[in-house]
Amino acid sequence: MAPVATNDKPAPTHDVQSLKKEEDAQVFNPFYSPSIGDDGDDTYVHAQYKPFFPKLSWPPLEEVKVTERGLFADPEKKSLLGAATKVKHYTPTIGTEILGIDLRQLSDSQKDELALLVGERGVVFFRDQEITIEEQLNLARYFGPLHKHATTPIPKNGLEEVHVVYNDSSRRPDPSSFSKLELWHSDVTYEVQPPSVTSLKVITGPEYGGDTLWASGYALYSGLSPGFQKYLEGLKAVHSAVAQADGARAAGLHVRREAIETVHPLVRVHPATGWKSVYVNPGFTRRIVGVPKAESDAILSFLFHQIAENVDNQARFHWEPNSIAFWDNRVVVHTATFDFWPATRHALRATPHGEKPTSVEDWERQTGKVAKDRQLEIWKQQGLDAQISGKPYTSKARGYND
Repeated sequence: MAPVATNDKPAPTHDVQSLKKEEDAQVFNPFYSPSIGDDGDDTYVHAQYKPFFPKLSWPPLEEVKVTERGLFADPEKKSLLGAATKVKHYTPTIGTEILGIDLRQLSDSQKDELALLVGERGVVFFRDQEITIEEQLNLARYFGPLHKHATTPIPKNGLEEVHVVYNDSSRRPDPSSFSKLELWHSDVTYEVQPPSVTSLKVITGPEYGGDTLWASGYALYSGLSPGFQKYLEGLKAVHSAVAQADGARAAGLHVRREAIETVHPLVRVHPATGWKSVYVNPGFTRRIVGVPKAESDAILSFLFHQIAENVDNQARFHWEPNSIAFWDNRVVVHTATFDFWPATRHALRATPHGEKPTSVEDWERQTGKVAKDRQLEIWKQQGLDAQISGKPYTSKARGYND
């Protein structure tokens, strides 16, 4: 039945449900609902890499063998760093920029050293790189089999292993649909074998704005009290793909692989460095297993706020066209700034699978080594004896019979 006019006022043309649908259609959460905006400019030089959402269906991922290339690297990285014209650390904790290297010319030894450097520094930056997306994919395959994303766009030229990051003037992120906290994430941690050494190349970007920030899981772990560190090492958390799949469907997109939830250790050990890293993120971590909900919520909230708010643990990168970043999703969390609308920001990502996340206990049992606190190791290398409140800031080796 059509709406009826009363009191000489015109009948409304929409009912409440229709208005709600219009509101929902305008909401753009840049994390859970990928942008399907396109300004229609077919003369754009990188039009073949604009977002494309093919209606494909893929089976669940199976376990794949991964070789950790950082284990084969020269610890001093002489081959890689010796070829650079300049090496610049962003902070003591995270982030390194390398100048004078052409990524198309890397030898295998340099690739191994890059894997180790990324594992140690969290994220490594290069500028003025002419590497093509096909060459970027081949380099990424050296670090592991490539991940294909179930919901986000691939480029229009059909390269299924490429993740497209794209925003232009046609669709403006709606701050009512997300908080800045929830945009912090490590890529697809809900997978059984989440990514390792991931690369992103910006091919078009704004003059300013659109930066990416990374936060160190190593540093987050190091900043906790020894007792809390030990407690977290024994916990596991659920990582979920459901919100991302639901967000894609809400945007009218096909989900190419069914959403899963996976349990991972809350503290994992990097296979090449042997350092401990907190492994949770606001984007995908939903709850801690086996503890009361109130406790889980409080712990995760604390860790999430440490990720987002502790600037000592962060590095920030301003992109230029042909800048490329390599980061280790196993030990860092990242986010982007959405401050550049209506400019275009366009990037291409290659995402190798890593190993299954390994807990401290399992890693120590498997390797016969003791997992380390990164900050303590750095201080030891500098000849420093770290003290907190007059007591050594150390933890004892784990025992397995207690």
